[in-house]
Amino acid sequence: MKTTSKTRILVEGALIIALTTILSYIKFMDMPMGGSVTLEMFPIVLMGYRHGVKWGCFTGFVHGVLQMILGFSNVLYCTTLLSQIGCILLDYVLAFTVLGLSGLFANTFSNKLAGLITGSIVACALRFCCSFLSGYLLYGSWAPEGMHPAYYSLLYNGAYMLPSAILVCVVMVILYKTAPKLFQA
Repeated sequence: MKTTSKTRILVEGALIIALTTILSYIKFMDMPMGGSVTLEMFPIVLMGYRHGVKWGCFTGFVHGVLQMILGFSNVLYCTTLLSQIGCILLDYVLAFTVLGLSGLFANTFSNKLAGLITGSIVACALRFCCSFLSGYLLYGSWAPEGMHPAYYSLLYNGAYMLPSAILVCVVMVILYKTAPKLFQA
């Protein structure tokens, strides 16, 4: 029974990764130097909620590695090996892995919807932190003259991450209300 359960979760994770990859190409807004408003975060946040932190983070990690492979040219914007490693970690590996932490809040609240929304917000905020740090530490030199790199990173990354996070929360609420069985493991 346990093997079947793990097999089912692995298959679901593979489907989540495929869906996440497809959603990454459906862009509502595309930023000039990377980043876009998509529903890409939603399936990984859902996986974390349904199956817990371990499976959510694993799914996010695999998706992050896949995104890095598909968009490796972005890593080449960084000119030193150390900055390229930072880009790989902050823009891909950690950025998507933290989305699985949404599962931390699955059973924290008596109101399941409150746990779902809290988990979604925290996971998206952690992804934003990764993007913010990357923008500040690795791409801060691209800030307009006279603008502090931290402020530039906040504005740039916030311009696409906030709408994406709002989309994730809206989709989660709609699906929770219309298809509540989707949120049961």
